[in-house]
Amino acid sequence: MAANREFMNRRLHSLLGVIPVGLFLVQHLVINHFATGGASAFNQAAQFMENLPFRYFLEIFLIFIPLLYHAIYGLYIAFQARNNTSKYGYFRNWMFLLQRVTGVITLIFVVWHVWETRIQAALGVHVDYNMMADILSSPFMLVFYIVGVVSTTFHFANGLWSFAVSWGITVTPRSQQIATYVTLGIFVVLTFIGIRAILAFINPDLANI
Repeated sequence: MAANREFMNRRLHSLLGVIPVGLFLVQHLVINHFATGGASAFNQAAQFMENLPFRYFLEIFLIFIPLLYHAIYGLYIAFQARNNTSKYGYFRNWMFLLQRVTGVITLIFVVWHVWETRIQAALGVHVDYNMMADILSSPFMLVFYIVGVVSTTFHFANGLWSFAVSWGITVTPRSQQIATYVTLGIFVVLTFIGIRAILAFINPDLANI
């Protein structure tokens, strides 16, 4: 009974990491990427998201509650997992370890980012291009955001591989190998979008290099 419950919890954890949390990540990166078009383009995109109907309902039930479950159960998985990279140093075992490490880093980054943006917005602070530019003007915060974005995109992309295995989408070694290439490609694309957006908040010219 306990084994069945853990199996279902892990599948739910995997599902929520893709839908809706993963989809929100992709949407968030796309909105941030509007910064490459300048302050006006980013502010318009952000304002559009702010004015969505039922925004608070969507944020609470489609983002924060699934994210909270995914984060809490993910921490449980991370700290009870047995990592064997020193004994079995093959690629997928390293991906297993990196998934746990980036999960912890991603949680720290997301909590801080929510505090700097959503919580501050609730307190009356105007969240716009200038606010993000001020945050990223600090070299420490710049490095923190870059590490956070890379960790988040890796955790999502590699999590897609685990999701496909857990849900029986990729059951053969060949299909899992193809999924590895696909998810690595997703990681590269999303990381490029995220880093380009960060650079645009510092200097729009850097994002166009």
